[in-house]
This record gives sequence, C-alpha cells and structure tokens, in this order.
Amino acid sequence: MKPFFPIPRRAALALVSPLLLSACSSDTPEAVLPPTVKVTELAAGTYAVSAGDATNPSAGKYYAAADGSRLLVLSNSAQQATAVYSREGNGTWQAMPAATKDASLELLNSSAIPSNVINVAAIARSYAVRLAAGGVAAFSVNANGDIVAGNSSCKLSGKLTASSLPYALKLSLTASGCGDLPAQSDGFLVVDSDYAPAGFRLLASGAAAPVDLWAYPE
Repeated sequence: MKPFFPIPRRAALALVSPLLLSACSSDTPEAVLPPTVKVTELAAGTYAVSAGDATNPSAGKYYAAADGSRLLVLSNSAQQATAVYSREGNGTWQAMPAATKDASLELLNSSAIPSNVINVAAIARSYAVRLAAGGVAAFSVNANGDIVAGNSSCKLSGKLTASSLPYALKLSLTASGCGDLPAQSDGFLVVDSDYAPAGFRLLASGAAAPVDLWAYPE
C-alpha cells in the first residue's frame, strides 16, 4: 500500500485554480464597436453652414428631414467635397469615407435657406460629368430613376430613388473604366441652384475621399 502524503491546502488551491480559470475563460473575442460619429443637430430644413477651423472654415450645406434623416456636405474653396456625413432616419451618423475613429463635428454657424423636395422626373435628361483624372463621362437619367451609361469610355450607371431629404435623391452608382472611381458606391444626388451651370452633384463613398461628380446638362 502506497503511503499517503497530504497536500497542504494552499498548494492544492494553486493546482486547482488554473483549471478553474481555464474553464471560466472564453475563446470568443470581445466585439469591437465601430467609431461613433456625432454632428450638430438642426431642425428639419435646409441650411448654409460652416465648420472646422474658425480662421479657415469649410463651407457647406446641411439637409434635414422631419423623419430624422440628415445630410451634411462640406466643401473646400474649389467646391470639391471634403467630407460628407449622413444619417438614415434616427439611426447613427455615417461618414464618407468611413470614419476610422470617433468624431464629433460642431458647426460654427448655420443659416436657414429655402427648402424643397425634388423628384426624378424633374431631372430626367442627358448629362456629362468631368472626371478628376481628365475626360468626360456621359450618361442619362430617365423618369424611372435609372442612370444609363452613354457612349464615353467611362461608363456610369445606377439607380436613383426618392429621399425624405430636401434637394436630394438616394444614389446607387456603378462605374466601369472610370479610373480611380469605385466600381460600386452609394450616396446621394444633390440639387442646388448654387451649382449652376451644373444640374446636380453625385456624392458617394470613396476610399480616401468622397466621390464628387458635377453633372452638366447636355
């Protein structure tokens, strides 16, 4: 018969504790929350706004719908979009391009301007956009909201649908042979009398900066 040697209690706990810890641990990684984007809230309507550095602010337009949807477009002095923020209903704010860290944007000032809702039929015709890399892309918009590619080497096509936002339509855009434009992107078509002679802008998600295409009637 083998002799019995009692194990001190402290030593016994030292032997058991790793097993208990192993049993209680989980191999499931903690969920990583996406960055939070916050933007100043304005009442339903359309506004001329400014944001950023007070000594060198970015100007833009803020579009707000009664259902909570929001769209903010900030541009540089060359009138190219530098940042686009949007929200669907009372959901979370999204940035174009996507935010990589938490961001909070406070408007420096805002001024209400006339507001109106647009429909696809009002813009149905042929257009051309000037590409950043040079060249022109031709397309047309029909009364059903289809964007139909023209005869240019850059083919732009897609779909426009109604939006609760003033002066805007929802955009799904497909690009082929258009340089660094993404093959597929989503965003907004925005109409503004300040864009004349352009008829509207196509604003969508890009890898490093918003896609910003100014469309001129043909």
